[in-house]
Amino acid sequence: MRYRRNLPRRSIRRRLRRTLFAAAVMVMIASSTFIGSHGASATNNSGGSWVDQNVSFTSGKMTIYATFRHPANAAKVVPGVLLIAGSGPTDRNGNSSVERGPVDTLKTLADWLSADGVATLRYDKLGSGRTGLGPFALDPASIGVSVFEQEARSALEFLAKEKDVNGHELGVFGHSEGALFALLLATGHAGPTPPIHALGLIEPLSLRYLDLITVQVDASLVAQVKSGAITKSLEKTVEKDLAHATAQLRTKGTVKANLPYGLASLLNPTNALYLAQADKFDPAVLSSELAKGTPVFLTCSNDDVQVSCDQVTRVAGGLTTSTAKLDFVHLFGVDHVLKVDASLTGTDYTKNLPFSPQLKSALSGFVAQYL
Repeated sequence: MRYRRNLPRRSIRRRLRRTLFAAAVMVMIASSTFIGSHGASATNNSGGSWVDQNVSFTSGKMTIYATFRHPANAAKVVPGVLLIAGSGPTDRNGNSSVERGPVDTLKTLADWLSADGVATLRYDKLGSGRTGLGPFALDPASIGVSVFEQEARSALEFLAKEKDVNGHELGVFGHSEGALFALLLATGHAGPTPPIHALGLIEPLSLRYLDLITVQVDASLVAQVKSGAITKSLEKTVEKDLAHATAQLRTKGTVKANLPYGLASLLNPTNALYLAQADKFDPAVLSSELAKGTPVFLTCSNDDVQVSCDQVTRVAGGLTTSTAKLDFVHLFGVDHVLKVDASLTGTDYTKNLPFSPQLKSALSGFVAQYL
């Protein structure tokens, strides 16, 4: 049997599309300053006492569009949490343009938090939603990590200055890759921020970026060999090419164009800068740098095919080293986007499935204790 040169492309891309950063959403902004402005008037009452308000703020040269959920009663002051989305073109609600329907992970978290008396800010990060790419669309290869650090910092500054929010009760909760940026904020790598009182790392990116890519590509190849889709020889060839590309990114910050076997959809000159920079951060090491006593809500699920509990345990170890107040929640029957889904396929994210009641209860307990 003959095997096409690009045979693994679709399978690899399907497995990794929700954890790898799309090249088109990366830009570099040297600095970020807060200039807040409200956009549309209040919309969508939640339970008659909360509103979703369209707002905007600037980060460097970009205007970032967001939703600020806050009490309808303007005199009420509550804790505030910044929600940071996962990888790819994922918008303020946790929805992606590469998916066939809504996922609503971040919108659901905002619903839960407001039910527990917490205001939230969730935003369309660069490359998603109304924010888009702006003036950086013509030069995606110049995109690095700093823009995403700084837009998160600008978002937190915006939230802290809202009159409805108690600036002394701020939290930052990141989902998937968003947890990396939550850690960068909380450890000072993104620059000075308003004080962060509590941290949420929900199904977090838990390995160095290129290590995660390697783990997931390897898992995809093993599955394809087992199913007979590819030969063992082809598996070894793809692994070798990936290892060479990873080494080049780590030593030179570059990667060859048109890598074979579908690898070019993951590693290419357009996303090389972002990947090389992001790979320098080990979430377990960042976790060990947190300020002593920081309350941290950390989750993993036995049915998350994107991030394993073994990986997340590395982060838990770093948090233990930093003597954080760790609430480590092991979820069961929950997929990466926090829905009740034990299929282990990663293909049901847009299905109308319930979100995890186990997670909702655990998060409510954490909020009651620390926010």
